[in-house]
Parts: sequence; C-alpha cells; structure tokens
Amino acid sequence: MRLQHILIPAALVSLVAASAWSEETDRYRLEKSANGYVRMDTQTGAMSICEERSGQLVCKMAADERAAFQDEVDRLQASMKAMDERVTKLENSLSARLESKLPSEEDFDKTMNYMERFMRGFMGIVKEMDKDNGDGAKLNSQKT
Repeated sequence: MRLQHILIPAALVSLVAASAWSEETDRYRLEKSANGYVRMDTQTGAMSICEERSGQLVCKMAADERAAFQDEVDRLQASMKAMDERVTKLENSLSARLESKLPSEEDFDKTMNYMERFMRGFMGIVKEMDKDNGDGAKLNSQKT
C-alpha cells in the first residue's frame, strides 16, 4: 500500500517533467543558412543568428531584433524616467499639503487659550454647584 503512495506521485512528476522538456525542445527551430543557422523562438518569434565555433553553436540576436530590443529598452527607460518624475512631483505635493494643513504656532496658542478659558469656566460652574449642594445638604441636616 505504501509503495503506491510513492509510485503514483513519482509517475506524475515524471510525466510533467517530460511534458515540460518536450515543450522546451519544440520551442526553438533551427534552419541552416549560408553563414550558419537561424534559430527561431516559436513562442515569441524572436530570431537569432547562430554560428558553429569549436563544436558549439553560438547564437546572437538578429540585427533587426537587436534594434527592436534596443528600441524597447529605450522606451521603457523613458517611461521609467517619466514615472520617477511623477512620483517625485506627487511626493512633493503631498508633503506641501501636509505642512499647509498643520496649524501655526500662533493658531495653536490661540486654541490652547480658548481651551484653558473654557476649562476654568467649567470648573468654576462645578465648584459653584458643589458649594450649592453642600450648603443645601447642611440646611437639610439642620432641619431634621
């Protein structure tokens, strides 16, 4: 029973690996040319020119592919530069907004003065109420 638990997953893994290897070997197609070989990536359409050197195949991107590749790199770099500028502009804008929303020292002091006056007035009312309740309690105790 335990052998089945090992063999079945192993068989599945080997099938997946064989399928992936088959896809990888079918991905590129080599065609003989006057100077060597042309390799085409069947998934992307990219072309490479290959030469045999010391028994090995050495491939380089085709000239038009290299130009297209460089154009794409240049386009992406320009896009990144523009994005960096936008991010910097947004960061500066955000920090300016945050700074402008903070109260000045004068506004803060003015607010604290209002709060202090309010609290003093409120505490005065509470003291008067306590005083009134205290006197009333004394009067009530004297009557009885």
